[in-house]
Amino acid sequence: MKVHFLGTAAAEGFPNPFCLCEPCQKARKLGGRNIRSRTSVIFDDVLKVDFPPDFFYHAVYHGIDLSLVKDLLFTHTHYDHFQPGDLFNRIEDFAHGIDQPLQIYGNDLAMQGLIQTLPASQKDKRFSYHRVLPFKETETQTAKITPLLADHDQMETCLLYYIEKDGKKVLYGNDTGWFPEETWEWLKGKKIDLAILDCTGSFNGTKRSRNHMCIETILEVQNTFEQEEMLEDNGQIIVTHFSHNSGFLHDDFVKAFTPYGIQVAYDGLMLHL
Repeated sequence: MKVHFLGTAAAEGFPNPFCLCEPCQKARKLGGRNIRSRTSVIFDDVLKVDFPPDFFYHAVYHGIDLSLVKDLLFTHTHYDHFQPGDLFNRIEDFAHGIDQPLQIYGNDLAMQGLIQTLPASQKDKRFSYHRVLPFKETETQTAKITPLLADHDQMETCLLYYIEKDGKKVLYGNDTGWFPEETWEWLKGKKIDLAILDCTGSFNGTKRSRNHMCIETILEVQNTFEQEEMLEDNGQIIVTHFSHNSGFLHDDFVKAFTPYGIQVAYDGLMLHL
């Protein structure tokens, strides 16, 4: 399975284009892996998680052919993950040579947002909508997915995904803080080849932070994975979704996580499971 990180920043991007804080100014000066667009991941070029405002940049910069994507999973409807208006680019007369609808999966709010935003005439021609429920397994065209509960926005049922594809098992774990107990209960006895985790903050002294994870929360999650023997042999943890408010640049996160064998994602990171 090919895993391609298209973007690795939190909502404002890194650097925030309006911000003059020290991390943003350092990121502009240093460039490279310190420049981060909004978070999204694509698997084997056919299964994509979230559709951020940077989708056009991702496609062009990373050479992604979005016409190949068969399944699109939404975690929640915050603007850095959910831009249904940009899916207009896939409707008839805008995009040519497409012969099947994009299968889209998400919660109630995502489905309503899609229905209200995209032309009704395109339903079943270019888009097919699937409301998913926490802990209810679903077979997509490309994988078997199980939505899990996140701890993120208390006014929305935000989702994580346990993805099973080609014999590999991926836990897509952002945006969220410490997983809700229902999610931990579901994960007991499961195996994980790759856990992609939210690390929006750096150190804040909280092992089980809410809404987003920090470094201490990531290490607490790793400890639980080890206690419950959830990670497969050679299983990996990769952190993503970094905010300039963390005060950390790429190398700072690498320094913090390297002793624990945790990899720090950057825009364009690609790996094969």
